[in-house]
Amino acid sequence: MEELLQKFKIPLGIALLGVIVVGIGFILTITAQSGPAIEIITPTSAPKALITADIEGEVIKPGVYQLKEDSRIDDLLVVAGGLAANADRVWVEQNLNRAGKLSDGAKIYIPSKSELTVNSEQLKVNNTNNKINANTASVAELDKLPGIGAVRAQAIIDNRPYGTTEEVKSKAKIPSNIWEQIKEKITVY
Repeated sequence: MEELLQKFKIPLGIALLGVIVVGIGFILTITAQSGPAIEIITPTSAPKALITADIEGEVIKPGVYQLKEDSRIDDLLVVAGGLAANADRVWVEQNLNRAGKLSDGAKIYIPSKSELTVNSEQLKVNNTNNKINANTASVAELDKLPGIGAVRAQAIIDNRPYGTTEEVKSKAKIPSNIWEQIKEKITVY
């Protein structure tokens, strides 16, 4: 046996050294795995603030709703159940930007088909009183007002719709001296 050990001394030494290295590697691997786990933490985004918006008129569930601050007008329509059967869909398509962002405290009113018929009749009555409707007049019609040229007429058109005649002054930035000349000559209905 001693002869065999002498003959294979070097290969046996290398084999024994290999077993020791593999054993140490195995022990280190096991202890590394049983240590504390490394956890990658990603920052969480803060919860979005809420806004409050009011939707009335011809929707299934009119009321005041709370939505995320980056909500759109269409989101408000969805939570309100959508347009009611009597809603004037043409008016909605022409006047409501459903992709527009909602602001806190916003109010959206969806008119019925019959309301717009009444408003059209009021428009005829107002036209007989020679008042110009700021919500429907053309540039040429607005240009007939004192102090309103083509540029101010276009500014009035660009800032539609108006709920009151005072909104015409503020939204279209009409100077006070010109406003005094035209305030009795315009209407918004």
